[in-house]
Amino acid sequence: MQSVELADGVEIQLRVAGPAARSMAFTIDLLLRVAIYAAVGLSALFLLVGAIGPELTGGLFLLFMFLMEWFYNVFFEAGSHGATPGQRTMKLRVMSATGGPVTLAQAVLRNFLRVVDFMPGLYLTGILCMLFTKRFQRLGDLVANTVVTYVDPPPVRTAHTELRAERRAPPQVLTREEQAALLQFMERAPQWADERRLELSSLAEPLTGAPGMEGLRRLCGMGLWLQEPEEKNGKPPPLKGAPPLPA
Repeated sequence: MQSVELADGVEIQLRVAGPAARSMAFTIDLLLRVAIYAAVGLSALFLLVGAIGPELTGGLFLLFMFLMEWFYNVFFEAGSHGATPGQRTMKLRVMSATGGPVTLAQAVLRNFLRVVDFMPGLYLTGILCMLFTKRFQRLGDLVANTVVTYVDPPPVRTAHTELRAERRAPPQVLTREEQAALLQFMERAPQWADERRLELSSLAEPLTGAPGMEGLRRLCGMGLWLQEPEEKNGKPPPLKGAPPLPA
């Protein structure tokens, strides 16, 4: 994890990818390019050789390979996903070291310098450079100010049903710290899974006098009482701020 401060002062954490994951992504992209070369080569052999001759066909195929080797990564990394098919398979993406998306200029610069990272062979320069930088940046990344990170999975939201808890006064006087803790529980509980809410409510079992789901209902009822201890106009207050529970 590497901390990056954005332009507006907000600090974010980047999960940078190491040589192992990036090597796997490179291998996948290499195999994909080989498959494309084979398909295009066979198509050119059957469709173009007879029409324009073998020499011109060979020249066009070499031009195609040149464009693929130099612009394959640029095309995908400068796109909306910021990753090649191999990088997407390994759940990686290329982004600016400042936390923003990679620009076309950065994608061109980092990939055109691959020829330097490859020297003297098998990306030895690039791998050594990654091992001696805290963000695993090869020479092309350092010059282009880019970094390869993991793509964080989207947060999983658990569906909850409506709460059925009744306001109730605590059976004993609570201290200020205890009241603040209970109100914070009411505020944050909607973001937690049922297991986490039950786990925390079990700590208050001496107060609620009931385990499991019933104890959680009682604890939420006490929280509602703390939020609005007196009824208005003879009607119970709405259950605002209470976490939803299974029926």
